[in-house]
Amino acid sequence: MDRETLRALQAPLKQKYRDAPESGRVEAQAVAHLDAAGSCTVPTWAGDAKAGLHPATGGDGSMACAADMMMEALAACAGVTLTSVAAAMGVTLRKASVRAEGTWDARGTLGVAREVPVGLTSVRLLFDLDTDADEAKRQRLVELTERYCVVLQTFKQPPQTTAALAS
Repeated sequence: MDRETLRALQAPLKQKYRDAPESGRVEAQAVAHLDAAGSCTVPTWAGDAKAGLHPATGGDGSMACAADMMMEALAACAGVTLTSVAAAMGVTLRKASVRAEGTWDARGTLGVAREVPVGLTSVRLLFDLDTDADEAKRQRLVELTERYCVVLQTFKQPPQTTAALAS
């Protein structure tokens, strides 16, 4: 996508959100349907994703792991954001990839060690860019991608989160 196409797509949306700020609020949701085998199915736009235990917690590796799914969401969001930022800056990316990596300790998840946190304890986002842009522009691409990537910002500034029984 080039700069003008991106601007043409986003200009009316930006104006709408300026005129009616509440219209910019977007709800996101996912539903997991549990089965008797201890796994679950999550409908996605690309079809059902079957999730189960990671091999480090007793799974056989045949199903998606939620932590991997989080890294996939991060890589996808950063990739789309990077593409938009590059277009807005007029930077041509011949080829690019974004790799998300996260580390978690199974001892926390399995309750083996109470002092070990449950969940990801570090996340790394790595950009491989094939472009003629100089180092300063390449760094700016990464900085702006970091600033505008919804999933990355959610990791950096966790939202208020609740868990409750549905009524």
